[in-house]
Amino acid sequence: MQTNPPIPASSANQGTTPYLSVLIPARDEANNIVPCLSSVLACSSEGWDFEVLVLDDRSNDQTGELASATGDHRVHVLAGRELPQGWLGKSHACAQLAQAAKGQWLLFLDADIRLRPKALAAALITAADQQSGLVTGFPCQQTGTWLEKLIVPLMNFSILCHLPIPLVRDSLDSRFVAAHGGFMLIHRDSYTRCGGHVGIRSELVDDMALARAVKRSGDPVSLVNIVDHTVMRMYHNAGEVWNGYRKNIYDGLGRRPLLLLSLLIIYSMLYVLPLTLFISASLTGQGTAAAWAMFAVLVGIGIKRISDASGKQEVWLCVLIPASIICLIAIAISSWWGSLPGQGYEWKGRHYR
Repeated sequence: MQTNPPIPASSANQGTTPYLSVLIPARDEANNIVPCLSSVLACSSEGWDFEVLVLDDRSNDQTGELASATGDHRVHVLAGRELPQGWLGKSHACAQLAQAAKGQWLLFLDADIRLRPKALAAALITAADQQSGLVTGFPCQQTGTWLEKLIVPLMNFSILCHLPIPLVRDSLDSRFVAAHGGFMLIHRDSYTRCGGHVGIRSELVDDMALARAVKRSGDPVSLVNIVDHTVMRMYHNAGEVWNGYRKNIYDGLGRRPLLLLSLLIIYSMLYVLPLTLFISASLTGQGTAAAWAMFAVLVGIGIKRISDASGKQEVWLCVLIPASIICLIAIAISSWWGSLPGQGYEWKGRHYR
């Protein structure tokens, strides 16, 4: 997103004051909801107005109470309805939020995101320029535990390696798409045209499904750089990392086993095999083979460093790319296993298939 001043009122809605609805689905987010709301409410809003709707999705903690205690007139807390059959939790929460929202633009935020002061203004500048469709991006990721550091930065890595980013905006092909559910800014008319969350109510990877639906409806999708405006910590321990990615990987590939197998073989050959060959060649005195293997290792490290730099990750993480890929392969296999009859996925106290 750009870092320009806030949008003048006349530039976004033909002389009327632009109105933004910030929509936060929250289930068991007592540790996140207050700092999230504080960061949203601290955003500059000169020349436009916004509301903040929090949906307490039947939390088992004090999420709703804490959100209500902000005391700001812009914040409204909704009580989530019981999950109907055929719906997944987050999509149901987002659908309820969209139904209650008043804004021309709807910004779906995860509760674990933190906005910088100019984030909303920058987002509206981008939205005004695009006029319709979806604007999304990958927040700057904070990591703490080892599995977080090994796995979470691979989001940027996979985008860099597999997706021609200009085609996200320039192509109408819904295969060229990427989205992050933590930050989804969509025009209300586009949301209606694509079917909204009602149309993707059973999709595990709801952000990608919504982005594809927007493209199929003929509206634009933009993947923008928001690392200077947003920060989040998606997971806080190895179990959360494992379960979160386990739920998403195989479904994100369309549950195509051959595609998953092909990607795992390619990743193994490019990022794990070279280190194995280097160690083997070094131990057996094969200097030339060891040199070529080390060259391949350094190429992989270089690619990882480029992706890490774009996400403002620590410099040294790139040397652990073989370990990251090994962990990713393990989670991906578990993700495939979860799709088998009698298995499934666990997330925030709910079971998904």
